[in-house]
Amino acid sequence: MILLAAGIINRLLGFIPRIVLPRVIGAEGVGLYQLGYPFLTVLVTIVTGGIPLAVAKWTAEARSVGDVSAERNIFRTAMALAIGLSTLLAVLAALAAPWVTTRILTDPRVYTTFMWMLPVLPITAVSAVLRGWFQGRHNMMPTAVSTVAETVVRIALVLLLSAALLPWGLEWAAAGAMMGVVAGEGFGLAVLLAQYARSRRSDGAPEDAPRGAPFPALRRLLGLAVPVTGSRLVGSLSYLLESIFTARSLAVAGVATGVATAQYGALQGMIIPVALLPTALTYSLAVSLVPSLSEAAAGSDRALIHKRLHQSTRIALVAGAPFAVAMYLFAEPICRLLYDHAEIAPMLRMLAPAALFIYLQAPLQAALQSLGKPGVALMNTTIGAAVKLTLIVFLASRPDLGIYGALIAIIAGIVLVTALHGIGVARAIGFTMSLPDFLKVGAAMTVMGAASLFVMKRWLMPAEWMNLLLALAAGTAVYLLLMVLMRMIDRHDVVRIPFIGRIFR
Repeated sequence: MILLAAGIINRLLGFIPRIVLPRVIGAEGVGLYQLGYPFLTVLVTIVTGGIPLAVAKWTAEARSVGDVSAERNIFRTAMALAIGLSTLLAVLAALAAPWVTTRILTDPRVYTTFMWMLPVLPITAVSAVLRGWFQGRHNMMPTAVSTVAETVVRIALVLLLSAALLPWGLEWAAAGAMMGVVAGEGFGLAVLLAQYARSRRSDGAPEDAPRGAPFPALRRLLGLAVPVTGSRLVGSLSYLLESIFTARSLAVAGVATGVATAQYGALQGMIIPVALLPTALTYSLAVSLVPSLSEAAAGSDRALIHKRLHQSTRIALVAGAPFAVAMYLFAEPICRLLYDHAEIAPMLRMLAPAALFIYLQAPLQAALQSLGKPGVALMNTTIGAAVKLTLIVFLASRPDLGIYGALIAIIAGIVLVTALHGIGVARAIGFTMSLPDFLKVGAAMTVMGAASLFVMKRWLMPAEWMNLLLALAAGTAVYLLLMVLMRMIDRHDVVRIPFIGRIFR
């Protein structure tokens, strides 16, 4: 719940630049900014992909048996590995930047943004290790505080710097937005370091423990980090190749470079972020599942593993469903009010039904990694990426589909990976999601949609945004009532919520 609160704050705050940035630098400027992001995602994944999860898992296991020396060795080894690897990748990427931005990407104006993103690598590397260590101790507050602090600083500087550099052209405006990202990450790291220093003074940190042999710790760390990194790297590389294949396929379809950049910017910078809003919850579930399932697996507590998985998937499904309904029914007013681009609404409406698969994917993947099946998650992600990229080439190059062909391919990849993760978890421990839960949520979604449309069509308020909020509020109230009546949400769920739960005990 702590991570969820921080995630919701971050998502809501994160929509400020999503809404304002297209109005400041336009869809084409957002496209330049987004074209650099896939490369950043790949590099960050290599540096941090599996390290924080491994640190959290092994820290939790070491603390469960009181092995302070093992905890310390994992921390020090992970920190050295992350810093060394991030520095090396940043240097290599800087040397390769001219070739990458002129030969691989379709718009050479992305070079400046590309160069300004590289300082993020060592910053995020250190932050990832610290967050993993705190999470392994079941202390989610440092992660929550640092991410909120990073988000606030990033938002302010992304907007200020992009607007300030706009007179020098879209290239520098997009680079200014990336400068704000770097500054925000740096501030988030400063907050984490302050909390780490406080933790050392209060209850001792890994540095205070006796020294142990580093190489066993390195082998243990890499044993989990490499396949997890591989799984996430496949996703990041597919995101990178997705941007390249989409741009080139749109060119084959006869779409001009500037228009293609704008369309891709609308898809990745406007539509998908709306669909990902509930992942603040699913990310929180995935992060908290790692130490919880790791400890349960270490104690061979199969019943607790099933209980935690059922709780996580049920919460992800129940919480994500209202967002899918809202995106499908009110795609046009959402896009008009958020971005002043109602013409992109069909993309949001098309993506909405697949959103539920996005929300279920994170807990299932975390379960596979926590239960010692990271290779299964890697294979599933690889298969999904291959299918998605193949479909992009065939569909986005068709003039009658264009950017919608790319969206169809993305949806197919999402559904396939989630289904494969579910099969993998079922094979590993015999866990399957409850069919009655899906039926109950589906019925509640239908009634919620009808109630929301009924209120929206009455036009009871003077402004469109007021009517939209009223319709969503009414629909959500009906949905929550149905969830309680059908016992998808009960008093025990509410009791676990910090602060609020005391009222219902």
